[in-house]
Amino acid sequence: MFQVIYRSSICLAAVAASSTASADEAAHAVAADADSIVVTATRAPLTLDEIPSSVAVLDKATIDRAQDIGVTELLLRTPGISVSRNGGYGTSTSLRIRGAESEHTVTVIDGVKLNDPSSTGGGFNFANLLAGDIDRIEVLRGPQSILWGSQAIGGVINIVTASPEKTLEGSFDLEAGSRETVNARAAIGGRTGPLAWRIGGQRFATDGISSHARAFGGTERDGYRNTNVSGRAELALADNVSAEVRGYYSSGRVEFDGFNTDSNDYGQNKEFVGYAGLNFDLVGGRFRNRIAYAYTDTNRDNFNPDRERPRSFEADGKNKRWEYQGSFDVSDRITAIFGAENERSNFRSRSPSASLGVPVPDFVRGKAELTSAYGQLSIEPVDGLTLNGGVRYDDHSRYGGQTLFAAGGVWRLPTGTVLRASYGEGFKAPGLYQLFSEYGNVGLDPEEAHGWEAGVEQHLFGDKLVVGATWFDRTTTNQIIYNGCSSPTTDPLCTVPGSNPPTPRFGYYLNVARSEAHGVEAAAALNLGGLTLDGNYSWIVAEDRSEDSANFGNWLPRRPRHSANASASYAFGFGLELGAALRWSGKSYDNASNARRLDDYTLVDLRAEVALSDAVKLFARAENLFDEQYMTAYRYGSLGRSIYAGVRGRF
Repeated sequence: MFQVIYRSSICLAAVAASSTASADEAAHAVAADADSIVVTATRAPLTLDEIPSSVAVLDKATIDRAQDIGVTELLLRTPGISVSRNGGYGTSTSLRIRGAESEHTVTVIDGVKLNDPSSTGGGFNFANLLAGDIDRIEVLRGPQSILWGSQAIGGVINIVTASPEKTLEGSFDLEAGSRETVNARAAIGGRTGPLAWRIGGQRFATDGISSHARAFGGTERDGYRNTNVSGRAELALADNVSAEVRGYYSSGRVEFDGFNTDSNDYGQNKEFVGYAGLNFDLVGGRFRNRIAYAYTDTNRDNFNPDRERPRSFEADGKNKRWEYQGSFDVSDRITAIFGAENERSNFRSRSPSASLGVPVPDFVRGKAELTSAYGQLSIEPVDGLTLNGGVRYDDHSRYGGQTLFAAGGVWRLPTGTVLRASYGEGFKAPGLYQLFSEYGNVGLDPEEAHGWEAGVEQHLFGDKLVVGATWFDRTTTNQIIYNGCSSPTTDPLCTVPGSNPPTPRFGYYLNVARSEAHGVEAAAALNLGGLTLDGNYSWIVAEDRSEDSANFGNWLPRRPRHSANASASYAFGFGLELGAALRWSGKSYDNASNARRLDDYTLVDLRAEVALSDAVKLFARAENLFDEQYMTAYRYGSLGRSIYAGVRGRF
């Protein structure tokens, strides 16, 4: 039902053919895809067999078959991923890779990094990212800082929207279901002479659930609305020169509950992503170059109509980024990737008082500049063996320079065995919000990390069965966490810096000396014609290892130590495909002291799809079939049993 390509040092699950394919065609598709799938999150197109890091690839067919509305639901089915959400669709959503912090993941859409400088750690909130017109998702696990910057301690999620292949083409999705949910999406594009273009739009609406968990008395539904549009155009100026522009805009409105009770709070979120680039090839195509400018703007506002002053919070974060990237084929066996980047970030935020008698405070503001240079060399000394190594230098306007290293190798043996190993480093300056907001601490030190992994995968019976596993290990020093303040307290950081008389605050950000994460990710996939079985299991130990801390040895918050996914699907010869999926997540803890436990849970989904023609399919699904009640964040609700049905067209 949910087939994802895991061709990595962790695992490999082969992609099944479409529901209309025969058994022979399916087997051929698996074998072909295993050797030809190209990954672009490596900053240069590489096949999966050339990448030392752990990779999962979700192509358009996989995304369609899964039928998931949000990107986080898709990613949860891959190894090493955990998600915590403060309620239903649209509420604050944090995604973690291998137990790293959510802001340790770099999220990229069409080549643009999606971090929000006004968010807590300068990371990306997945709440408003819907599947939309996405054509492909690539997940690289483990440190990826050489090519993607210091923030990529946990990994990289690379999202690519659809690009036109025909003179004129289009697609649409329309579905409806539980809680008055309606999701509608359409896109059109084409290629005419030197011009290729595509535009798409989506509208999603649901009455939702109470973000305040039902177990704690939450009854009022908190709805969510999201409208997004995306577009891209590429113009060939000459045989070796092209210009391109891309854009993405999302506007969401979500209702939520504040202070552990049902309330009328709601938030508005607007995100804009823009990109303009010039591509040119030299030396007969061996020397490829790209010069680009990217801009992101995230605007967030919270309101409560029951307050005397309705607006309770406002924030805005902007990134302006110039970059150059080059790729040079020294020979058939040696390739170099190199580049330079300059990123300027700024944010502002404030939390006005509910009383009109209290003046609206000035915005808290902050800014930073990061200039970087990097290079990576990839060599194939003998057939089947690929080695690479790289270095990156970051110059931060507040914290100075930092040099990072990475290296890895992959060895493809004639026996169908693939061996992988890699090492990487990361460096992340504190987020602007962590430094300068009302909870800020200008004394914070940068976070530093290093990690390694080693794994094996085995292909059997002509790739009909593939099994694999990887061990990973990562150490982070000066990790930044939020520290709550109690009353009374003698902690000087529990007062607003510079306030006179001293004004208490709820908490502040501080460094912990050390955290460690290690574990195993394993998966297997079996393809027998129309029947496909696959599954994965992750054991992730993420702990506070600060020797002088009262939390030494405690689990890092909201990170289950065990999780597993399994799915089965069968494609009948007359266009019908049925599937079932199971997700199990072990217990976790909501806070650093491990005083609040989040229980384990099991979710079961069913899906069906029937082809009316080559272009049009009907689909239906039942999610959380047994109406499991669970929490990924303490006191916040989660979606119960949900039924959806719709129609999809690809022309």
